[in-house]
Formats: sequence, C-alpha cells, structure tokens
Amino acid sequence: MHRTVMIAEYLRPYAQWRIARPDPADDCRNARAAIGLIDAAAYVAELDDCDRVIVRMAVAGCFAKGRFDPGPEGEALVRHWHYDEAAGGAADLLEGLAACAERAASDEPAGRAASEERAGGAVSVERAASVEHAASVERAVSVERAGRAAAFSLR
Repeated sequence: MHRTVMIAEYLRPYAQWRIARPDPADDCRNARAAIGLIDAAAYVAELDDCDRVIVRMAVAGCFAKGRFDPGPEGEALVRHWHYDEAAGGAADLLEGLAACAERAASDEPAGRAASEERAGGAVSVERAASVEHAASVERAVSVERAGRAAAFSLR
C-alpha cells in the first residue's frame, strides 16, 4: 500500500470523529476541523511516495508497522488540527507531522535499541531497509530535479 494512502486513511477517521461531535456551543470548530482533515487527506492522497515530506516520515519510522503512525505528538496535532483556528493548509499539517515524528525518533534511540535487541534485530533490519530506501528515493529525486534544472537552463 502506498504511504500516501496510509496517511490519508489515518486522517479520515479523525475527520469523521469531528463530524460526529456536533456541539452548538463550539462555534463550528468541529466542522472546521473536519473540513481541514478531509482537505489534508485529499491532498496527501495526490502526493507521490517520493515527496520529501513523505520520505522524512518514512525515515522517522512512521510506516514501520505497516501502517501510518505519527506517534503521540503527531496524533495530538491531528486531533486538534484547525479546531481553534484555521491557520495553515494541508502541506503545513504534513510538515508538522514529519517534524513530530522526527522529534519522537530522535528522543527514543535508547528505548528503541533495547526493544530491537529483544526482538532479535528484526526491527532494526526493517528500519535500516526503510532508511536505505528513503535515501535512494531522495537521491533519485535530487538527480531528477538537477536534470530538469539543467534542461531548463539550456532553453
């Protein structure tokens, strides 16, 4: 399954949760949040798995369990997206999720290493493969962009 589809499938239930929480006193905040999440799900579904923000999330381990998991901070970001104010668009949400995942990945190396050791290194092999794949995708994207820039400058 494409990583972008996994992210979209992660966002949609939160939008449905907001829709199911009508509150006459919320000044349409639940509706605004639901619309923001639906918009983000549609936006991410149109991205390519090689997009830089998706690669950042992959390197941070968001797809290690075969589904999208941005961690607790990322979940909190999604749960409160556009609830208090509608600042930022779908791309900003994805950047925020990538940043949350990167912080979580950098905060837990000792705990992750111990659990990987107990699991016989299976997770570390999977993570290494994911990091290697993300790096190769990043290199391919850079080469493609350089080629486009060179072709453009020749015109």
